[in-house]
Amino acid sequence: MIKEVQIQIPAFDFNNEKKLNQYLHSFLGINKHQSFEFEILKKSLDARSKTIFYNLKIRAYIDEPLPIESDYQFRPQLVSNNEEVHIIGAGPAGLFCALQCIMNGLKPVIFERGKDVRERRRDLAILNKEGILNTESNYCFGEGGAGTYSDGKLYTRSNKRGKLQTVLEWFVQFGAESNIRYDAHPHIGTNKLPHIITAMREQILACGGEVHFSQRLTDIEIKSNQIQRITLNHHTKENVKNVVLATGHSAGDIYQLLYKKNIFIESKPFALGVRVEHPQEIIDQAQYKCVTRPEYLPPASYSLVEQVNDRGVFSFCMCPGGIIAPASTQENQLVVNGWSPSKRNNPYANSGMVVSIKENDFSNETPLGAFNFQKEIEEKSFIAGGGKYVAPAMRLNDFVNHQFSNTLPKCSYLPGVKSVPLYEVLPDFVYQGLQKAFYSFGKKIKGFNSNDAIVVATESRTSSPIRITRHAESLQHVQIQNLYPCAEGAGYAGGIVSAAMDGINIAEKLLENRNQ
Repeated sequence: MIKEVQIQIPAFDFNNEKKLNQYLHSFLGINKHQSFEFEILKKSLDARSKTIFYNLKIRAYIDEPLPIESDYQFRPQLVSNNEEVHIIGAGPAGLFCALQCIMNGLKPVIFERGKDVRERRRDLAILNKEGILNTESNYCFGEGGAGTYSDGKLYTRSNKRGKLQTVLEWFVQFGAESNIRYDAHPHIGTNKLPHIITAMREQILACGGEVHFSQRLTDIEIKSNQIQRITLNHHTKENVKNVVLATGHSAGDIYQLLYKKNIFIESKPFALGVRVEHPQEIIDQAQYKCVTRPEYLPPASYSLVEQVNDRGVFSFCMCPGGIIAPASTQENQLVVNGWSPSKRNNPYANSGMVVSIKENDFSNETPLGAFNFQKEIEEKSFIAGGGKYVAPAMRLNDFVNHQFSNTLPKCSYLPGVKSVPLYEVLPDFVYQGLQKAFYSFGKKIKGFNSNDAIVVATESRTSSPIRITRHAESLQHVQIQNLYPCAEGAGYAGGIVSAAMDGINIAEKLLENRNQ
């Protein structure tokens, strides 16, 4: 017999196997001698009261075994001699598109501008320690995309359950912990993702697919609304049938190439702001209403939103126990992001705090208006920091009170921070929106506007400022028939999971369109 139940148990009992079984016997209404196995379908933390609970959705198999295989497993097959699909970019969209192509009997050929995960790590170390940026190998460009060394959060608002479960199942199949299947806020961790991404690449190669690194798309040739040839590092590849463009939200040169080739793109709203970092203990004390966080509880997080002057101001990519990292991809432009290791055991908590950017905030003379606006703020931030990717920063309380910070607290950002009045760096409406929102957030989270918290600029890559427009049904570009704009870089996703799902969707539509 299979039975599903919703249960609530004190958080301190969750890791006690004996106690958990007692709760389950009670909720399932079975006697203590009956055998059963179970799987957790959903798990979320409820910290609203003094006793902190886990809310669980359980599927129990009473007097029968757990199923061995999942319906969502990746099933390999050999495709080395099959029709090729050219995929530009080896982020989550490109990798999951490649895996689904294999499932569909198509041969994926991936071209990635950056390096593999191992080589990429060396370039990140040089950036953090010496302030020297490799524009082709950094936190955004390289195998696995921006998510590999930027945390591995698997949050999504998507309600497409089957596709979501497929993405999570494949991550587990390639080495992720099984709890990502059911956690309300699943997270892999920057320390674990490289091994998972490597396993995916090895599987693609074993099935006869191809993965090429240090191969940047530099040109395309179009005839009769079809891409005929693509050029990578100025070497041309002929007889191209289908191109999946999965280049991520930071590949500005791709937007410029498409614009130059008169391929239809359009500016779109995005968000821009700062990173805010607190000592983790401040967030723990506020969220758990405790002096010291018990070991059985994870480092606390938060999600905040406020409307200021008809604009959304909200937290983004919150990283408990995390680190602020330099996410720049171009010389003389400063971008910051955040990440956490799997244990989230660093002493700081950081989050993006961003303001909605509307279409009337930037020039619409060309489709690159939003991209140019974003670039201008990043350049201004770099100059304010003084070079070497040192970031301009203020104490949070000084930011709210519009005061210069004479000193700065310790910060996890390794290239270093410099005290700069951020009202001279950010657009007025962004600074003022954040200022008012922080004041309100201070009422929601005790200690939020602490002088031990720091504001670091600039968080500007929350999403793509450009949309590469495609048909809603076929997912083909509205103008170029064999071009498939995919995921974040095309303006159709917002994170690892949604990008991976879009990659899967593209692969399925590609097969469907081919058969038609």
